[in-house]
Amino acid sequence: MDSEIVSLLRKRREGLNFQKIARELHLSPREKQRLRKSLKRMEGQGIVLRLKGKYHVPAKTDLIRGRFISTLRGFGFVTPENRSSEDIFIPARYTANARRGDLVEVLYREKGKKGKPEGRVVRIVKAEMKTLLGIYCERRGSPFFLPFDSPSSEEMPLKGEKPFSLRPGMVVEVDRKTIALKEVLGQPDDPGVDTRVMIKKFNLPFSFSKEAIAEAKKLSGRINAQDKKGRKDYRSWMSMTIDGEHAQDFDDAVSVKALKNGHFLLGVHIADVSHFVKPDSSLDAEAFESGTSVYFPDSTLPMLPERLSNNICSLRPQEDKLTFSVLLEIDRKGKIIKTKFHPSLIRTVERMTYDSVFRIFEDDEKERKKYSRLVPALLLMRELASLLRKRRNEEGSLDFDLLEPELVYREGTLHSIVPFERNEAHQLIEEFMLAANEAVAHFLIQKNVSLLHRTHPDPDLKDLERLREILTHFGLSLPMPRKIGPKDLQRVLKDVEGKPEEKFVSLQVLKSMKLAVYSEKDAGHYGLAKKEYTHFTSPIRRYPDLVVHRILKEVLDGKEGKKLSLSSVALHCSERERTAEEAERELLKWRIFRFLKGMLGEEFDGIIADITSAGLIVELDDYFVDGLIPYSDLGGDYYRKRSEKTLVGKRTGKTFELGDRVRVILASIDPILRKMSLVLCQGKRDKAR
Repeated sequence: MDSEIVSLLRKRREGLNFQKIARELHLSPREKQRLRKSLKRMEGQGIVLRLKGKYHVPAKTDLIRGRFISTLRGFGFVTPENRSSEDIFIPARYTANARRGDLVEVLYREKGKKGKPEGRVVRIVKAEMKTLLGIYCERRGSPFFLPFDSPSSEEMPLKGEKPFSLRPGMVVEVDRKTIALKEVLGQPDDPGVDTRVMIKKFNLPFSFSKEAIAEAKKLSGRINAQDKKGRKDYRSWMSMTIDGEHAQDFDDAVSVKALKNGHFLLGVHIADVSHFVKPDSSLDAEAFESGTSVYFPDSTLPMLPERLSNNICSLRPQEDKLTFSVLLEIDRKGKIIKTKFHPSLIRTVERMTYDSVFRIFEDDEKERKKYSRLVPALLLMRELASLLRKRRNEEGSLDFDLLEPELVYREGTLHSIVPFERNEAHQLIEEFMLAANEAVAHFLIQKNVSLLHRTHPDPDLKDLERLREILTHFGLSLPMPRKIGPKDLQRVLKDVEGKPEEKFVSLQVLKSMKLAVYSEKDAGHYGLAKKEYTHFTSPIRRYPDLVVHRILKEVLDGKEGKKLSLSSVALHCSERERTAEEAERELLKWRIFRFLKGMLGEEFDGIIADITSAGLIVELDDYFVDGLIPYSDLGGDYYRKRSEKTLVGKRTGKTFELGDRVRVILASIDPILRKMSLVLCQGKRDKAR
């Protein structure tokens, strides 16, 4: 009824009283009672206004459609279909039982309690998932179901016959409408169950159709004379791939030469996936649907069948491969002087790993001897990457070297969790890919063709003001929000480098940023301090890169000025990227929480990362996950927020502040729901400053 009321009042801007609204909506006496309650509630929420007996819709209240994104804490967000607004916050009590991926209608205000769009779901237009995932349980002998992503712990009666093998605690899938059992996935700790849960929960494509497989089988890895036509031959160049130790889909290779004028000639050679995956094919349709490959700790859901991703397209060592090359002439100041783009043919001399290249940079005698013929080229690459990085930093580009968790397995069992650190070899490849992506974007923008841009919107002023207040707490300064630019944030990150508060401050700066997305509009990239940017260098694993390859190829073939509508592609790919990242992150957390389950009662060091209505959120230093210290466990006092960053005890005056270092005891943990309760070790607290 809410959406009908808003639609009516939007048409009748002069306002309507209760009786006229009821008459216009053709309501029965019973429905009039519902209308009265709805109007009262909507007035309290600020969705409608009552002036002189007439109801109006405020100018900044609107109805919008979008995709619902759930969270483990019950609240959610809605991403508008047309990107006319940033994500809309939906409090837990206003989700209307919407689930991840549902297309919903939302009544929202541009500025809610925290100054950002906030609203409530009024209608589920289309349910994305027909099933729910959760835990099977029994109450007094009766079967019940507890969904994973429910904002409450309310159990639902389970319908249908119970299989003989079903036991309490098992992960099950049920029909969303009837809550009837559909499938038993197994015990939560059984191998592969957590991965299957993520695939189902996030609706990730995990197999290919018969048509796509058949198309892949027809493709040949052999390169004939027709394939070579119109391509530049760079097989004599010393090109190499540099990837992780376990990577198999090598979609970029690099080479570098020293020119007589003192400049560098950088070659970035990218797998020519567009040669094999044609528009309107089954392979293309399924690549678009996936949007991106998904990387789990022990498995990959590839965007393309493995015959393509790991074989035909992958730039495997000492094999002739079809590529798209970006050639950049770069001077000694890291400035790109000339660019060339060619369909090409290469043959990599070696498949290098980040660790191996880094050891060469660190003068490892054994590694240098093993790859002696590559060492001069690698050192030249190192010199060039350093110049590119220096120039990028001078322009204000932000670098977030946040540590991420890496799971170490031994004989199939999780043995330990260690920080994954990017070394100089990672940074080298990053610089070269950034340079190639920017060069392609600049070239195509100059040609005035449609393009999938990789954009990063400017942060909201309110978020920058919050960041400014938090940084003041650490003795760090920023100008007024309207004057804060990437260089100011870069300076802050530099100031805390190597200090105890580095991780916390870096995370707060990151939180103040918006998400980078794909867009048909050229809005620039705030984080990289780039006016023009796109994604071109990973077409094996990202669909937008494949689109950009096709556009570049058409332009080089003389088909300039072609205009395409890419808004739906941009929105879809942004959503798929976000979904993949959430699935990867959630599975990683599940496994870390399961690992910590064996450490109940042990002490850990951590940092206060947030102050919520439920208590203090503490992130554990060595495990990259956070838990809650409820206010009731802080000691006999009543605590209240003095500000967004400070909590104060009313009786004792004891304070807890964002960034404080604490030592805590692991009191309880639920790996499936990724919830953890902590208890503060009394007297063991330090300021992060």
